[in-house]
Amino acid sequence: MPSGRPNLQLIDEISLADLPRILPALPLHEQEKLLAELEKLQELKSKQIAQDKFLGFVKEVWPSFIGGRHHAKMADAFERVANGSCKRLIINMPPRHTKSEFASYLLPAWFLGKYPHKKVIQCSHTAELAVGFGRK
Repeated sequence: MPSGRPNLQLIDEISLADLPRILPALPLHEQEKLLAELEKLQELKSKQIAQDKFLGFVKEVWPSFIGGRHHAKMADAFERVANGSCKRLIINMPPRHTKSEFASYLLPAWFLGKYPHKKVIQCSHTAELAVGFGRK
């Protein structure tokens, strides 16, 4: 396998189910190269998911995050807003359900990473709260 960027097509041709059978038969240096390629692929896959999916981004930048169904619903709504299929969104939930963390901190970061040519306006009921999230 070539060094540098992983060969996605080659890895796709190798059935992952066959790896336990194939790997021991390979010379040690080939095993190491294959495992390094798989690690690179996993990293690329994680980055792609983080760029495409809001919840994937959250899990990438907040490794200790433990999600719930309400997080998946918020993420779906945020993705619809980002892709333009939802023009207005109101989220009503009890305190301490990560509304502010998601909407005021993580969503703008994900959105600007996905659409760097666009702009985000952030507002809040107090300037102090808006500035706090803006600096985070």
